[in-house]
Amino acid sequence: MSNPLLRDSVFHSPASHNGVMTVSGTINKSIILWIFLAASAFYSWTHPAVIMPLLFPILMGAFVLAVVSVFKKTASPFLSPLYALCEGLVLGVVSLYFEKMYQGIVVNAILATICVLFCMLASYKAGMLKATPRFQKAVIFSTLAIGLVYMADLLLNVFGVGKFPYIHDSSTLGIVVSFAIAAVASLNLIIDFDLIEKGAQSGSPKYMEWYGALSLMITLVWLYLEMLKLLSKLGNRD
Repeated sequence: MSNPLLRDSVFHSPASHNGVMTVSGTINKSIILWIFLAASAFYSWTHPAVIMPLLFPILMGAFVLAVVSVFKKTASPFLSPLYALCEGLVLGVVSLYFEKMYQGIVVNAILATICVLFCMLASYKAGMLKATPRFQKAVIFSTLAIGLVYMADLLLNVFGVGKFPYIHDSSTLGIVVSFAIAAVASLNLIIDFDLIEKGAQSGSPKYMEWYGALSLMITLVWLYLEMLKLLSKLGNRD
């Protein structure tokens, strides 16, 4: 969901003899990770019966890999591809579920996510949106608040109490809530871009390219899921 992997302190490691982090290198690593994710997502899309019984363990595995990456950054070149594979298996099944309910929603969600990515990147490069300390605090606080709401909603569902208001319904307020959450996810991209650029400028170790690529993937996966949810709510209003 949020991007706990990207903090200023994570880039303050001395460069290794294997080279230093670059923006282009991070982009290349991102492409590799997305190829892994797309391949595993295609498999789970075409073999949902195989993946469904293993969905929860795979999801927990992806979470563990992300958490371990926070504390063991040097393992990012090995953990990032594994995370991408696990996340792809989950996204394939989730996407298929939405596609069966709303034909064409997956393509629209992918296109919307890509559009937001490039709009945020253009805004960042043009200096329209800057990751100032105040901006970062506002986005991080909002992200943590959303995380708490989702956690509360999960607990309510587990104990059969009900659901958190406006997260799942297609009311006008429910759509506004989904739009706001998607906006927060989008703004996380600005922090990602800024910290990756700072890592490259400070000459961080080469393995940090994998770390930065993984962090960016986490944000984009969250954004894609929010787009799916938002579009499904809009579809219910038709």
